[in-house]
Amino acid sequence: MNGNHTTGNNTHVHGTSAPGNHASGHHTPLERKADRETVRRHNLSLVLRAVREAGETTRAGVSTRVGLTRAAVSSLVEQLLETGFLSESGKTFSGQAGRPGTALKVARTGVAGIGVEVNVDYVSVCVVDLAGTDRVRLVEHLDNSGVPPDQVLDRAARIAARALESAAEQELRPVGAQLALPGLISAGTVRQAPNLGWTQVAAEGPFAEALAALRPGLPELPVRSENEANLAALAELWFGGLGQVRSFLYLSGEIGVGGALVLDGELLRGAHGFAGEIGHVVVSADGPECRCGSRGCLEQYAGQSALLRAAGIDGTTGAQGVAELERRAAAGDERAVTALAEAGLMLGRVLSGAVNLFDPDAVVLGGIYRPLLPWLSPPASEELSGRVVSGLWPRDAGRLRASSPAADAARGAAALVVRDVLADPVAYAGG
Repeated sequence: MNGNHTTGNNTHVHGTSAPGNHASGHHTPLERKADRETVRRHNLSLVLRAVREAGETTRAGVSTRVGLTRAAVSSLVEQLLETGFLSESGKTFSGQAGRPGTALKVARTGVAGIGVEVNVDYVSVCVVDLAGTDRVRLVEHLDNSGVPPDQVLDRAARIAARALESAAEQELRPVGAQLALPGLISAGTVRQAPNLGWTQVAAEGPFAEALAALRPGLPELPVRSENEANLAALAELWFGGLGQVRSFLYLSGEIGVGGALVLDGELLRGAHGFAGEIGHVVVSADGPECRCGSRGCLEQYAGQSALLRAAGIDGTTGAQGVAELERRAAAGDERAVTALAEAGLMLGRVLSGAVNLFDPDAVVLGGIYRPLLPWLSPPASEELSGRVVSGLWPRDAGRLRASSPAADAARGAAALVVRDVLADPVAYAGG
């Protein structure tokens, strides 16, 4: 029996014990045994995710996909229908013998997630449903730099409250809010966000309180926070047009330059959650002083303000300035084209080092870089071609690409809330 002794329905496997317990023969279990309720909750998640990934399917289709019996799937589907996570309609024919099945989809009403991106010159709020569909979108262009954090978070809460009202009109019920913030985020605290001027700011509590005050009588939403570039990269992974690409470097061009690395479909956070701060890689030791306290950071050459100033445009004009830069470059304005070429060169140098270090399949440029890619790409691709040692990045490789218009930090933030729901729908039933 290979050392495994079975009595009734209980199986005890010998041969693995905790350090120090060998002499006495006592064993420390690695984890608690899954009880019936735990197994059912897991299977409910499995079925819900299978329907979501399929878009539309039948009970038989779910059974085939997840490897559970049709009877088990039917029981689980009924619970998900009763609790509002799934809907069914019509008849669908599988082409096989037997009765036709009803079509299952994730519900378009009920549980949802809300994402709130707070950046230097705007606040963007997005509500997504269980399918990940963008259902509400509000963007306000605001100057948040140097404004006290509580005031900025209060502004964001007011926009979020309006988005929640719109969601309620569509019979959506967000069950959590995710903040997307620029800078170093750890345990709900913004350790440092140089372009906002924030240091050691506890963002989640004040935002939750401000939002609750605007929604008297309604349950307070749990709030979490994450770096905005990380969330934009996740949105690109989940909603972008990357196809089979599962390892990529994402750069978000805004006032600052944010970065995130996804390897095999998982976000690389680093030992302390601070991985990806590519905007503060030094490209010239004696370059301009950066708000982070260093000099010559990439941000000082390829960040929004620096890029606009180099093109002869007011660096504080934000989105309007970027649109003007694009217009001038398209018209062949020499100063605009030169500024973009210099920024592309610096981007390429920094990216080539990151590519050599992590070997991603692609580099995705988001934020302001997406509309400016036609001018940034040639010099950046030239640098990548000449500096990446693998030889896999020739100028025509197509590995340097623009982000998807469907993917941004606010949507990634909202979708992160939804993924928690998909992982354990029982925890979010009712309400």
